[in-house]
Amino acid sequence: MEMIIYCGIQASGKSSFYKENHFNSHVRISMDLLNTRNKEEQFIKTCLETQQAFVVDNTNPTKAERAKYIDLAKTYKYKIIGYYFSSSLRSSLERNSARINKERIPDIGIRGTHKKLQIPSLDEGFEKLYYVSLDTRGFTVKDWKNEV
Repeated sequence: MEMIIYCGIQASGKSSFYKENHFNSHVRISMDLLNTRNKEEQFIKTCLETQQAFVVDNTNPTKAERAKYIDLAKTYKYKIIGYYFSSSLRSSLERNSARINKERIPDIGIRGTHKKLQIPSLDEGFEKLYYVSLDTRGFTVKDWKNEV
């Protein structure tokens, strides 16, 4: 079975990418939807116990934040895939400004995540990593080259 972890600052395209690429195959685990870590843990536990493929669609900016998912999934013998969403702070702030209502995130939140963002690496436990970029034509996915 497979767990996918998205990594990237807010408004870098993670949720849109999910809808385009993993909606029909993976359950979406997102703090935007679940609101509490307790609910998130319950949903992940259900996926693991039922051998359901899932995507952790959060910012996951640090190695430590990703490790809690990776360590747990490994105990259930899951294949762990990572997608790093490359986005400049400026581009994410511009995309965020077009959002409405609750979808719009305070700029300070995006800036804070950008400051603590640690680029993922295969040695964290990923079996595969991909580099995702977004432009006016859509998403481009490339194999990981251990560089950004």
